[in-house]
Amino acid sequence: MKNILNGFKDFISRGNAIDLAVAVVLGAAFGAVVTAIVTGIVTPLIAAIFGQPDLTAVGNFTLNHADFSIGLVLDGLLKFLLIAAAVYFLIVLPINSLAERRKKGLVEEPSAPSEDILLLQEIRDLLAGQSSPAIRNDATPGTGPGTPPVV
Repeated sequence: MKNILNGFKDFISRGNAIDLAVAVVLGAAFGAVVTAIVTGIVTPLIAAIFGQPDLTAVGNFTLNHADFSIGLVLDGLLKFLLIAAAVYFLIVLPINSLAERRKKGLVEEPSAPSEDILLLQEIRDLLAGQSSPAIRNDATPGTGPGTPPVV
């Protein structure tokens, strides 16, 4: 029993579970706001245009005692599109632009090399410019440093 509780504690303390719980709660609250906007503003506009309180009665027909409700499908699609547009423009777009700004802020501009790097590059260039037999690898025996000159 203790292992189960410890496992549950580890699961809950991970960021993913908490993030998911917060997202579900915020999604439900945001859905309520969008539903209120659709019910309070969009539905009356539709009622004014079509003369119906909503789209559920638009395009309905009966065929062989079977009722087809095209308006119900249209009403569901409209609500889905409105919620998707609201989520995109009010959540996704601002978060993406914020992430882009953060990304640009984290990338450092290439700066001029430091004095240490410049000094090391100068030493490298000087060493490369020397014509030492040891560097060229074509030294003949007895002509290296510390060898007495031949008279």
